Amino acid sequence: QVQLVESGGGLVQAGGSLRLSCAVSGSIFIINAMGWYRQAPGKQRELVATISSGGSTNYADSMKGRFTISRDNAKNTVYLQMNSLKPEDTAVYYCNARRILGTQFLDAWGQGTLVTVSS
Repeated sequence: QVQLVESGGGLVQAGGSLRLSCAVSGSIFIINAMGWYRQAPGKQRELVATISSGGSTNYADSMKGRFTISRDNAKNTVYLQMNSLKPEDTAVYYCNARRILGTQFLDAWGQGTLVTVSS
């Protein structure tokens, strides 16, 4: 099993920056990819960014150029640096760990951290 604990959310003005952290513990060796997702009020959860075990990254189009996902393997931590924040970035941000088994996958989720961007 994998446990994920997010931190770093808060209130920021539009144009500001935040860095989210996700501390990973447990059976880390089974993780194939890590990611950040977000869910705004009244909306479905959506992909923000992912990073593979090899370091390859992928971003949702609306986050490209503003958000950066990274990982520190020594600290078992994944980060999401968010710059040029907009009010529409307001959401609960969730850390995700994915184990890929052929065509199927198993997901673990953190409890989420709230990001509020004021205009």
